[in-house]
Amino acid sequence: MSHEKSPEQLVLDKLVRMANQIATFFLSQPENVRAEGVATHINKFWEPRMRRQLFEHLDRGGEGLLPLVIQASVLIRRPEAKVGSGVGVGDNAAQGAPGGKGPSAGESLSEPSIPENLA
Repeated sequence: MSHEKSPEQLVLDKLVRMANQIATFFLSQPENVRAEGVATHINKFWEPRMRRQLFEHLDRGGEGLLPLVIQASVLIRRPEAKVGSGVGVGDNAAQGAPGGKGPSAGESLSEPSIPENLA
C-alpha cells in the first residue's frame, strides 16, 4: 500500500512549514510584537490563495502549526476581507515591521537572492 501524499497535502505541508518558519523567526523577537510580526509578514507577502488555504487548515484544527501561528491568525486578513484590513496592510503598512524592519527601514519587499553589487 502506497503512502504517497496528494498534491493538495504536499501544498498544505509546505504552507504549514512556511508559516512555522515565520513564527520561529519571530520567537526571537520581544513577546509583545511576535504575533503581529507573523501576521504582518503573511498579510504582506502571502497571496490570497495561500491565506485561504491557511485559514481552511486553521478551521480544521490547524494540525502541525506552531501556537504562535494560531495566535497570529486573528490578525491575518482573510482573503474575503476588505482590502486594508489586517495588520501590516493599508495605512499602517508604511510603519514597517516590528523592530524597525521592512520597506520603511529601507529593506526590499523581495527576498534578496543576489547581492546588490553583483546584480
